[in-house]
Amino acid sequence: MAIETLQTLSYSDGSKGWPSFYTFYPDFMIGMNSYFYSFKGGNLYQHNTNSLRNNYYGIQGTSSITSVFNPKPTLDIKLFKTLSLESDDSWTVSDLHTDLNSGSMASAYFEKKEGEWFTYIRSKADTVNWNFRSANGLGSATAVAGAANATVITFTEPLGSILSVGDAIYAKTTPELVGSITSMTANTLTVDASDPNAYIPVQGDFIMSYKNSIAEETLSDDSGPFAAATGINGCDGLPSHFLCAGICAGR
Repeated sequence: MAIETLQTLSYSDGSKGWPSFYTFYPDFMIGMNSYFYSFKGGNLYQHNTNSLRNNYYGIQGTSSITSVFNPKPTLDIKLFKTLSLESDDSWTVSDLHTDLNSGSMASAYFEKKEGEWFTYIRSKADTVNWNFRSANGLGSATAVAGAANATVITFTEPLGSILSVGDAIYAKTTPELVGSITSMTANTLTVDASDPNAYIPVQGDFIMSYKNSIAEETLSDDSGPFAAATGINGCDGLPSHFLCAGICAGR
């Protein structure tokens, strides 16, 4: 039977099992005199002897850690709000997901406070989920007028205070993107629909809004009984020690 995916595993006498998987693939490896050695392509390599990280046999990789957060191991719904790292540098969180939603955090989003790195959870860019609280139905358009870069949509009922400049506007039963809000009054929205792929609504179309997926905190959207996060460090050759990660959850 052919092996479709290479796997490097290590056996632990203490745990009587195979606790670790590795992303490098030696021909042979052995621990001797407190050092770890491996053979690849007829060459002998001694590991952990310099400051270069994640480089095996001339191939540079990255560090990643996946952790599960479940401060209350029950089926209680949690609202995951922030992420904190005890580390000497910030990491990019490429994926943070629950059974209901997913988010991400670029390393630039983190701020260092009292020796730890903090950021709030953000939805992934270009993610639209109409089940989230950031999505809102506004009603049917009673009139549509104006140029594409200043399309004015009029409603019978007042729009209220739920909208902000920059929110995305969609139209039709199967939502199609119109553009983003540039200004508004009590009963009208002015939308920049100048993108060539934008849908220009017509009278009677149902109009919906969606908050910016990056700017909006996912206090209510990133909810569920648990969360799993994957952190990635680009690792340019310098070590970055990922010591501890935690998520602040509230109800």
